[in-house]
Amino acid sequence: MHLADFVSGSFAGACGVAVGYPLDTVKVRIQTQKQFTGVYQCVVETFSKEGVHGFFKGMSLPIATVSMTSSVVFGTYRNCLQCLSQARGACCGPNTKLEVFLSGMASGVAQVSVMSPGDIVKVRLQCQTESRRALTKTPTLKYHGPVHCLLTIVKQEGLMGLYRGALPIMLRDGPSYATYFLTYATVCEWFAGGNKKKLDWYVVMLAGGIAGMAGWTIGTPMDVIKARLQMDGAREIKKYKGFFHCIAETARVEGTGVFFRSLGINLLRAFPVNMVVFLTYEVLTGFFQAGGEGVDPPQLGLE
Repeated sequence: MHLADFVSGSFAGACGVAVGYPLDTVKVRIQTQKQFTGVYQCVVETFSKEGVHGFFKGMSLPIATVSMTSSVVFGTYRNCLQCLSQARGACCGPNTKLEVFLSGMASGVAQVSVMSPGDIVKVRLQCQTESRRALTKTPTLKYHGPVHCLLTIVKQEGLMGLYRGALPIMLRDGPSYATYFLTYATVCEWFAGGNKKKLDWYVVMLAGGIAGMAGWTIGTPMDVIKARLQMDGAREIKKYKGFFHCIAETARVEGTGVFFRSLGINLLRAFPVNMVVFLTYEVLTGFFQAGGEGVDPPQLGLE
């Protein structure tokens, strides 16, 4: 069992959150609130009303939960690769592209159980657009922080309220992580040229950035549905009866283009975040495995 991947993935996930959180806040607000019509307008309005703090609302809990989530993702991915390789009797041989794809999908599905509670708290706090400075006399904030938000959701909606949006998260992360890891491995293999030489850091960063963009291209429609289900009923009367009703009603009212409304900002955020994630992951994994002055290219076969 590859324990180093769980540890490396944990630190990599935390670094990725720190880098991408401001744009993630903008993304969530665009997806869920109609007063924000675009990235620039959302950034300007958030900064003018809430200051820099507005971009980092609810970050403390995601830092903790994403560390755990990323640990599950990378650990599950590497150990699934090992199991699939052993199943076909090729313990030391390169993994096929199908094995990389399936392992990535398994890692995306596996992390839903630990991701969902932290994610709904993050979304609720990000969409709480009131400024503390404007509420000093009449504090009407519904959530006073991550822990208060978590407890409020449990009190008002039950434990299952923490898993609202879990189905679209699963449908988002299964295919997107499959694409994510396959893209990363393929780009690394292309730069390695079939050799066993160690990859330079800029190759790892470039491959990670491209992989992040590919994954979010696949995952953005379900990300929109996920955010809307998580916010439904939090500030107003519930509009959606469930997953399929949310899809149908969103498409009917706003058109199918709304499912890709936040694609641009997802891609903008994904590149730097996943550059940092993969660089951190590979550096730490290499350190734990007593690697040398580079990163070993992923063992991806061409079958």
